Amino acid sequence: MSGSTATTAIDRSDKPGHVGIILLVAGLLVGAAIALGFIANHWAQPLILGLLALLSVIGVFGLFAFAIGLVQFAGRAARNDLTKAIVDGSETGMVVTEGENRIVYANETYLALASARGASDIRPVERLFTGSPEVSEAIYRLATAARESRQLAEEIRIEPGLGGRSGVGWYRIRVAPVRREGRPGTLWSVSDITPERERQENAFQELQHAIDYLDHAPAGFVSIDADGEVSYLNATLSGWLDFDLARFGSGGLHLEDIATPNAAALIRAIRGQPGDVRIEVLDVDLKRRNGATLPVRLHHQVAFGSDGRAGLSRTLVLNRTSGEAGADGRSDAEVRFSRFFHSTPMAIATVDKSGAILRSNAAFTRLTQNGPQPATIQQLLTSGAPLERALSEAMAGRADITPLDVTLVGEDGRSARLYLTPVANEDADGERAIIYALETTAERKLKDNIDQAQKMQAVGQLAGGIAHDFNNVLQVIINASEFLLASHRPTDPSFPDIMQIKQNAYRAAALVRQLLAFSRRQTLRPQVLELGDVLSDLSLMLKRVVADKVALDVRQGRDLWPVKADLGQLEQVIVNLAVNARDAMPDGGKLTVRTRNVAAAECAGLGYAALPAEDYVLLDVEDTGTGISPEHLDKIFEPFFTTKEVGKGTGLGLSMVYGIVKQTGGFVFCDSVIGQGTTFRIFLPRHVPTEEDIAVEAAAKEPPKRLAADHTGAGVILLVEDEDAVRALNARMLVSRGYTVHEAASGVEALDIFLQHDGQIDLVVSDVVMPEMDGPTLLGELRQRNPRTKVVFVSGYAEEAFRKNLPEGEDFQFLPKPFTMKQLMETVKAAMG
Repeated sequence: MSGSTATTAIDRSDKPGHVGIILLVAGLLVGAAIALGFIANHWAQPLILGLLALLSVIGVFGLFAFAIGLVQFAGRAARNDLTKAIVDGSETGMVVTEGENRIVYANETYLALASARGASDIRPVERLFTGSPEVSEAIYRLATAARESRQLAEEIRIEPGLGGRSGVGWYRIRVAPVRREGRPGTLWSVSDITPERERQENAFQELQHAIDYLDHAPAGFVSIDADGEVSYLNATLSGWLDFDLARFGSGGLHLEDIATPNAAALIRAIRGQPGDVRIEVLDVDLKRRNGATLPVRLHHQVAFGSDGRAGLSRTLVLNRTSGEAGADGRSDAEVRFSRFFHSTPMAIATVDKSGAILRSNAAFTRLTQNGPQPATIQQLLTSGAPLERALSEAMAGRADITPLDVTLVGEDGRSARLYLTPVANEDADGERAIIYALETTAERKLKDNIDQAQKMQAVGQLAGGIAHDFNNVLQVIINASEFLLASHRPTDPSFPDIMQIKQNAYRAAALVRQLLAFSRRQTLRPQVLELGDVLSDLSLMLKRVVADKVALDVRQGRDLWPVKADLGQLEQVIVNLAVNARDAMPDGGKLTVRTRNVAAAECAGLGYAALPAEDYVLLDVEDTGTGISPEHLDKIFEPFFTTKEVGKGTGLGLSMVYGIVKQTGGFVFCDSVIGQGTTFRIFLPRHVPTEEDIAVEAAAKEPPKRLAADHTGAGVILLVEDEDAVRALNARMLVSRGYTVHEAASGVEALDIFLQHDGQIDLVVSDVVMPEMDGPTLLGELRQRNPRTKVVFVSGYAEEAFRKNLPEGEDFQFLPKPFTMKQLMETVKAAMG
């Protein structure tokens, strides 16, 4: 150690024997001698001899004990000379203090550090290190730890150093509590770590030089981990890509920030076995900060750990731009081909005769978005039978191989179309066929959606047609039963049977309305609604519907947008979904009803391709029931489809939900997992009121005019109906109330009757759907001859289904089928009044 002095350790820890013990022993001996003088002479001599013999034995024993080291005379405490020698000669300065910095021990190294030549000029650690505020703060923390009997270590830099060192000195100081004979003390250790710091600084300088050389090399360098995080980017590459490392930092960049999607896909596609070191040469495009591309060649080295996970890469980047440093001098044609090969949206790969993939481009690697890249083309597909035949044809050299529509591996059901082309002559690598692939997932889903929509439309048209014909039949049954009830007293034996006929006709009419709801041809009375208020009013009913075993949880979103829908039909939708959820949870469960706003920007992330990007109010009905199997999921909205037992469901509940939501302008989707539950998601379009809507809403707030209770009247009515039975009964009802009725079986016949009476018809009551001339066409003809003609349309279809065929602002009354005699009379009297 520099500056060491010829000193020895100072040890004040041992205490000498007390002089009182020596005086006590001397006094005892003198007393014994005096006592012997009073004893008889014949007893004194034996006692003196005995005492001398005892003292001789003690003396001899003491000499032997001292010779073998059993007894020591240096103090009361026994020493371990070996431990003391180690501490005295330690290269770490050690000092033990007691009380207020009273030094009881200091080894030679500490004395040399303190430049002390003896015990008189030795200083404790607290006074030895003085200087800058940083040094004082460190010493204060150490002193505080010593007073609190805690261990603590600090590193201190002072200039000049201790022990006569002229330059900077670095020291590591530790404090630790010690106890000696019950008294607390503190062990201070001071290590000179200046040489260690100098070596570290030299190594750091060498590292800085190496980094500087690497940063400004004429080639780029980047290191990327398995998650795509850029852990290092040299200055050359950051300059090419226009990234300021002082601002972004290499740790703040990701692979997608510096590489095009194709390049990122190729880099991520590299796979290896545990312990492998893979080196790939890739001609790709990197991405500058402004989005422009940079053609480069990557020498990409990746080592794989024992778990098969890729470690940090070591990637050398050569600039392929003509004239730039690092360009490798290859031909421009080869550079362009490599860029085209990896930039094309068509996936391309070459395979050998067994189907092993030899080369592939970036688009091909993206065919397997999750999981390892396949080693063979067969591993890419869920079924390989058609592919094997196509590969055999390619091996045989056939050029007209039929394209294959295949399903890719994975749970997302992605699909692609494969084109195979044979390689004329097998090259050295064994390439026998080229496979071109176009992913068709989006197109297939769109086709499936169109097919489903067309199927639902066709079923809806069929259901609507059936419902229309049923309405005419029910109209006759209801009207005939009303006539019979009017002519029978309640006491008549046949009166209950007639009531049964009428009630069951109304039940059938309810089923017909469900069919019309599915076909979107029912009559709706839309109004502006707050969905939160609708759910609040329905909560008590829903609790009764779901029974005691099912827990109901209603969660309302904040500040819901208004929607425009038929209140009664919307309530029916919610109740139907709640009933289905209850039936799916026979052993109990939880039904959750949620509402929230969905902005247009959020629609794309929901995963529903058929959902346009608009503002919606979302209604979720979620249960924890048995779920719906995938083979049934596409059929649940079809009429009469049900998985319930016979007699426990009509299969019209969900079809009605579908029709009402669609007729309202919304969308309904179903997500289900077997054993976990089902969620129905209803998207209702946000209503933004126009000036016309505000005026209509104001008019709707006016108290409605009460219809007269008197259903009798007078006037000439032209009744147009193609169903003879319906026309006859309706005419009979009108005549019974005092009206003059002219009957017509078609629009053409009605127009002739109208002309025969010179337009002197007070009211035209017409069906909508008729042969030869339908109701809207008849209205147009009548308006040309008498613009003041009043018309009432009756139909099993919704009013909106035919209003679009009428001129804008056309005035008429509407009466949906089937109707009662009272409803007909009230509508006729209101129209004529």
